[in-house]
Amino acid sequence: MPNFAFRSAKQLASLIRRKKVGCLELLDYYLERIERYNDRINAIIFTDIKAARKRAKAADRAVARGENRGPLHGVPMTVKESFDIVGMPTTWGVPARQDNYPTENAVVVDRLIQAGAIIFGKTNVPLNLADWQTFNQIYGTTNNPWDVSRVPGGSSGGSAAALAAGLTGLEAGSDIGASIRNPAHYCGVFGHKPTYNIVTTRGQEPPGVVAIEDISVVGPLARSAEDLALALDVIAGPDEIDGAGWRLQLPGPKKKLLGDFKLAVVYTDAEAEVDDAVQQRIRALVRCLRKNKVSVSEKARPAFDTREAHRNYIQLLRGATVSGLSAEEFAKNLRASKRLKKNAADYRAQMLRAQAMYHRDWHEHNESRHRMRLAWSDFFRKYDLLLCPVATTTAFAHNQQGQRWERMVTVNGKPQPSTTQLFWAGYSCNFYLPATVAPIGFAADGLPVGIQIVGPQYGDHTCIHFARLIEREFQGFLAPPGFE
Repeated sequence: MPNFAFRSAKQLASLIRRKKVGCLELLDYYLERIERYNDRINAIIFTDIKAARKRAKAADRAVARGENRGPLHGVPMTVKESFDIVGMPTTWGVPARQDNYPTENAVVVDRLIQAGAIIFGKTNVPLNLADWQTFNQIYGTTNNPWDVSRVPGGSSGGSAAALAAGLTGLEAGSDIGASIRNPAHYCGVFGHKPTYNIVTTRGQEPPGVVAIEDISVVGPLARSAEDLALALDVIAGPDEIDGAGWRLQLPGPKKKLLGDFKLAVVYTDAEAEVDDAVQQRIRALVRCLRKNKVSVSEKARPAFDTREAHRNYIQLLRGATVSGLSAEEFAKNLRASKRLKKNAADYRAQMLRAQAMYHRDWHEHNESRHRMRLAWSDFFRKYDLLLCPVATTTAFAHNQQGQRWERMVTVNGKPQPSTTQLFWAGYSCNFYLPATVAPIGFAADGLPVGIQIVGPQYGDHTCIHFARLIEREFQGFLAPPGFE
């Protein structure tokens, strides 16, 4: 049988449409790969093979009749564990939710199914989706396919690892703190964090929650940039409640040719120093862009203080996620916040203050955020996109000891709190901007490096199109050794 493992979803759909491979045949091909390779990385943690084979057989019959159910007709895929799917548990890695089986699908899941996708399983997540590692007591630890002693990122770590290893055709993830972008960078795949609220999150909130969470979005991960565009077009748009009053019409790419783009690039920041190994790959990309007549400024920035922006993000991020704490956890953190020293400014102190702040304080932080959004808007009147790091390092070694803010990564030979990487998450998402991650090669340690492509609000297709251009001219997805 031909090697389908690392084909794009668009290529797989084309092969099915042209009857070069059957839907059930392709599903069984990926299931066989899961049997062979998944134990190494533990990326796919739940499958419903009986239901998937039933849908694949129906898709084959449709092909035989000359019918096409959509752009993903017959494509086998998985989704992040946090998406509700009838017949599969949604736990967010929390043992107390182990028996939580939803009674309806997430809206995004329904849209993927309506587009013809064969969703056969779910991929692993960290506890409460709150880590750049992916491990929990229910499903265990997920490893990076490039080096199983390293993390795949999080919280969509299982998603990125499964794609990189060729175990699935496409993935859907979520992002509030780089949870799509960070795993894409660590595993060498593509990911897109959409503009806030252009893709409904209904059915991807914590079990029992129906309110839309501030900052949080859902979006695709893939092995090609064109798959990001395809998947975004499938899943984007309001749910039926909001859709009664408005329709989404995303503009196409702002520029078509690589040489037409006017860019700015950020290599590092005093708030979150980036390892030289990561910076070197970004500089190599910039050299390639300039060789292709792309205008790239190394000085242009949105007109706000990055330290203020980072602190603003932490306050609003932890203000958004505090409702996910149990009553006991909240009471404990409230007591801890009252014991903080006045000048304490580390991540834990900022988190505790955010969880205990008055509603008036939240409004003040939100006002500051919107002033910085205006600064971003002014910036994008002069520049098409901004390029910046996704994280401070390549994938780090597994470390499950202590709390997240106590764990360290090594940046240029010095220890740095792992939570410092939130700076590069919030640089775009706190302001509701789209950001695409594309692989741009490998550091000296052989681990993947990605670039974060930040665009103006609703400029999603410009970000993705630029990723597609550098995929052609500079670097695309490469499969990790040992998974061929």
